Amino acid sequence: MKFKSTIALMLAIGTLASCQKTSSGDETTPEPTANGTYILTVSPAASTGVADYLLTSQSLETGTVTTKQNGVEQDGTYRYYVTHNGKFFSMLYGQGNPGAVTAYNIQGGKLNKLTNFQTETVQAFAPVNDDLLLLKISRSLTAPTSSWYKVNTNSLTITSEGTVNTLDMTGLGELAHFTWLKQVGNKVFAPYQTINDRSFNTAYPNRAFIAVFNYADMKLEKIITDNRASFIGSYFRDGLSVQENGDVYGFSPSAATTGNNLSSTKPSAVLKIKAGTTEFDQSYYFDVEAASGGMNITSWIYVGNNTYIVQSQAKSEKTSFPAGLRIGIVNVVDKTYKAVTGFPAVAEISTVTTTNYTPKDGKTGYVGVNFKDGTSYVYKIDASTQTATRGLKIEGGTVTAVQNLK
Repeated sequence: MKFKSTIALMLAIGTLASCQKTSSGDETTPEPTANGTYILTVSPAASTGVADYLLTSQSLETGTVTTKQNGVEQDGTYRYYVTHNGKFFSMLYGQGNPGAVTAYNIQGGKLNKLTNFQTETVQAFAPVNDDLLLLKISRSLTAPTSSWYKVNTNSLTITSEGTVNTLDMTGLGELAHFTWLKQVGNKVFAPYQTINDRSFNTAYPNRAFIAVFNYADMKLEKIITDNRASFIGSYFRDGLSVQENGDVYGFSPSAATTGNNLSSTKPSAVLKIKAGTTEFDQSYYFDVEAASGGMNITSWIYVGNNTYIVQSQAKSEKTSFPAGLRIGIVNVVDKTYKAVTGFPAVAEISTVTTTNYTPKDGKTGYVGVNFKDGTSYVYKIDASTQTATRGLKIEGGTVTAVQNLK
């Protein structure tokens, strides 16, 4: 179904009151810290085909939250999340069917549902000005039109939409498949990998690409490329970051495939675009694998002061859709990678969240960890000491995102 902005948005404005559980607060039945500005998205345990619950907490460092008689149950599986303009947005991935965008704010420490409207399922989205920019990305060489939508976060409506031909864009006979989107001044930088089939294979595994759009009309201004690294970011992984001084850094996980086999001969690396420019800085190159003893970067969160908390894989663990279970600290100016101590061993971990929270104080971040034994916790990462400390416990499911909304 092709969404048109003339179709009425299916608004369902109202409040979802979260049920709360009251308990003795002892070790076996801890009292959930159910009210607060921290948001945990949790996939219920022992369930299939069900949506995440949204839980709130007063702290990420102590206490327990639970899905038992608590939280906001969402509609539909496969949800992705972003906070912007004082609101928390839940994006439904519709598996090729129309998706939905649900928006919440916090009132009295509880989530308050503001709206729910239907869009096409999108594969990339990001805050730009007061909007959310959404992109539905084609994977068909015979139907190479991708669509964008602007959602105003004040009116909570789609205000404009358009299309881009992602086959013509590359000039390589392959589609541009955007890995994510990033506002840079009045432009949108859209890193992409080129693909020639739905399995994300490419004949160009050793090139990084960024499309530069003028945000006002989403006109494509230029394509910038670099042959020193493979594509930036990865599917549903934001690979670009804008520093306080306007410099832009991007990481490559070195995860390209040809014939369904890893094929990039370039190491995982960080590239730079100087503030105010739209070209890769040829004087800057950070070989992450050389600095870390073989680690790549699969996801990162910028905590400020040139410092990132990164998720990584050892060289033997590399995959085409990378999801690292190791945590390191990267300084992109010093070109250093330092392993974090106190984080659980890879053998104990099932998954680590990639939608995470930082107060951007230059050192602190919070990530969710799901263990193979069925337990889940939030870990506080201190980048200044390269240490991890176990914090909030999540009961009744696996944590999928850690956010904060004030």
